[in-house]
Amino acid sequence: MTKVRRAVGEYGEHVAERYLTAAGLVVLNRNWRCSEGEIDLVLRDGDDVVFCEVKTRRGDTFGRPAEAIRWQKVRRLRRLAACWLAETEVHPHEVRFDVVEVMPQPQGAAMVEHIRAAF
Repeated sequence: MTKVRRAVGEYGEHVAERYLTAAGLVVLNRNWRCSEGEIDLVLRDGDDVVFCEVKTRRGDTFGRPAEAIRWQKVRRLRRLAACWLAETEVHPHEVRFDVVEVMPQPQGAAMVEHIRAAF
């Protein structure tokens, strides 16, 4: 991954985190990793745990950011969520998988779209 792509991704995760915490969610983990992979954000929304994938794109040439999430990524995120729950022994009322799309703009704030229960 290039430095520019990494910087864009980190920027998007920071924007998404601020957006979600402003909406009342509480961050439990950022960039949680295990041998299976990484979860961008793990949050608490009331009694529920939210596993959030952040997708950032600088343009729409390749479609909306969430369109980059294929079935393989969904399967991996579900495995990662099970690992996180087993490791932390958190027992939420429900588990939800959200996506936050971040689209930086030439001027002003980035456009943010929060897709609840995306998959």
